Order: sequence, then C-alpha cells, then structure tokens
Amino acid sequence: MAASLPVTTEDSCDHTSVGVLVPGPEGLLVFERATPPTGLAPVAGHIDQHGSPEQAARNEVAEEVGLTVTHLHPLLTQWRPNHCRRTPSGPVGHQWWIFQAKVRGTLRFSAREVRAPRWVRAEQLQYTALRTVDYAEGRLTRTEFERRPGLAPVWCHFLHALQLITLPPSALARIDTVL
Repeated sequence: MAASLPVTTEDSCDHTSVGVLVPGPEGLLVFERATPPTGLAPVAGHIDQHGSPEQAARNEVAEEVGLTVTHLHPLLTQWRPNHCRRTPSGPVGHQWWIFQAKVRGTLRFSAREVRAPRWVRAEQLQYTALRTVDYAEGRLTRTEFERRPGLAPVWCHFLHALQLITLPPSALARIDTVL
C-alpha cells in the first residue's frame, strides 16, 4: 500500500475501517456492539493511527476480545455508505478491509466495546441477518431492534458477499436504508 492513511482523532471519522472474522470450533465470534451503531458484529474498528489495515485488524482483535492474531487472511475490500458514531468529514461511509484471523490466547472482552459475546453457527448467523431485514423493512421498531439486535446492517453485505449468509438483492437494498 503506497499511500498513507489519514490520522484522525477519536471524535472524527477517518472513513477507513477493518472487520475481523474470528472463527472457532463453535462458530464465528460475534457480540453486541456496546457503542453505536447497534447490532451483532464481529471485531471491527477504524484504522486511525494504527497505520495499515493489517495492523488495525491485529490491534482491534487485541483491544476488543483480548486475543493475539497469529495469521490474517484478507477476504474483502469494499466501500460501504455506513454511519458510525463519529463526526464525518466529507461523505458518510467507510472503505472496509475484511480479514479472517487465526488467533491464540484467552478471550478477555472489552467492557467499553463488547456486550453479550457469543459464538454463532451458520444458521444462527442467518437468523440474525433476517432480524436485520425485518428491521430494515419496518417489521421491527428501532427500539425493538436495539433491545434484541440482529446483525449490524453493514455486516449483512459483507457476510452475504462472503457467502456466509444469503439475502435477496431487495433485502440488501432495504438494509442500505438503515446503514
């Protein structure tokens, strides 16, 4: 990667994010985000001062779940017009780098960022995505979705592209309205 990424403060959005899939024998590690936006998600965060997407992925895994990454495999790079809790400068959205990680260590969840961590199998992941579709299509209120969240909307696109969930194009389009 030739260009360096912008350095930002915690209050402003740098429009660059990583997501890290941590698979285990019991499924994929996900948790409710303790900070907005609402939803179940794997490890994720802004690149900020971490330097590179790879370093950000390693740091976010350590910060959020206390594990050490031993190997990163890039899966997907994609722009998504998703909001975050930070103040955007310019267009809303993020350039995402999605990785799969091999890890070692003992899970130690960050109370600031993680609620209700769990391992989910494919059918549970699909169920959480369908709950997000229900929210995007108006069958769940924001309060209902926040009380018992489905998959974080931005993750529906990534996991669909990676063939870990299956959603029709019309559902993915509706999910774009709640990013």
